[in-house]
Amino acid sequence: MRRTFKDYFSIGLKGMAMGAADAVPGVSGGTIAFISGIYEELINTISNIDIALIKTIPKEGFSTFWEKLNGNFILALLSGIIISFVSFMQLAKYLIENESVLIWSFFFGLIVASIYFIGKQIKTWSIPVIISLVLGAAVAFYISSLPPLSSNSNSYFLLFAGAIAICAMILPGISGSFILLILGAYKTLSDAIHDLDFKKIALFAVGAVIGLLSFSRVLKWLFNNYHNCTLAVLTGFIFGSLNKVWPWKITENVWSKELGKEINLSQVSDYGTLAVFQKETQDFETLKTISEISVLPTKYEALNQGIDPQIIWAIILMIIGFLTIFLLERFGQKEV
Repeated sequence: MRRTFKDYFSIGLKGMAMGAADAVPGVSGGTIAFISGIYEELINTISNIDIALIKTIPKEGFSTFWEKLNGNFILALLSGIIISFVSFMQLAKYLIENESVLIWSFFFGLIVASIYFIGKQIKTWSIPVIISLVLGAAVAFYISSLPPLSSNSNSYFLLFAGAIAICAMILPGISGSFILLILGAYKTLSDAIHDLDFKKIALFAVGAVIGLLSFSRVLKWLFNNYHNCTLAVLTGFIFGSLNKVWPWKITENVWSKELGKEINLSQVSDYGTLAVFQKETQDFETLKTISEISVLPTKYEALNQGIDPQIIWAIILMIIGFLTIFLLERFGQKEV
């Protein structure tokens, strides 16, 4: 079936949803692609890009090359991702810093719903499938628990970071932005986009292309040969990532630039939260979060000296996030 402009506009909107998700450290655009029904087409399209395809340009013309490339699909999707990622990155940063409980509540609900929708696509359950699910969850939980590295401002490091992060971006459950945080490249890329540093942006893009073309072939092979186990691993990835998006967290360890050492907040303060410790020490500039732990809303309120954990609004946003996936899934069922 030939696609219409309306179909490609729909794909562009799905790309925008993917870009918005990838801009948030802890949420994966791959999850959105899977739920919206374009994941396997995306992987197949990318993995089909090779030298033989490029050689069709002089032999058969650009129009044949573009058709075999599935170019309209890539253009529509990539346009949506780029527009959304660049514009949403600063907004996401603001929301995480100022309304962290609310934004993480929304994404927590979104990811819980994703587990159901991706898991239900597993047609046959067996011991290998269950093991794959558990391993996927364990790996994602471990990755989501890793502390971010200090920022690396080396331009060429972005080449490596782009190759690694893009692999995570197309995996449901593992956030490319969080991988950038772990590698210490998130702030460097964010600053490069803000400052329009085209050299750094280009290096990241080249790395991303290299990683994408390589990893998509691996995923295509896994889907063709181990479909149920691959789906189980992806479902596990999403389940294991829930720790990262739990709304109520307290800072466990910080790095003090002024003192040049790591500080365990629970050992130096009666209240193990960054906000309270900053207030006690009047240090609002040189402290950087190294690790956080998830806590219940009641403990969050107690450790923050009575700060409202916003439980009602958090639950409402979890429900909205959950229902958003239902809408995306229904939207994704339409032929595009």
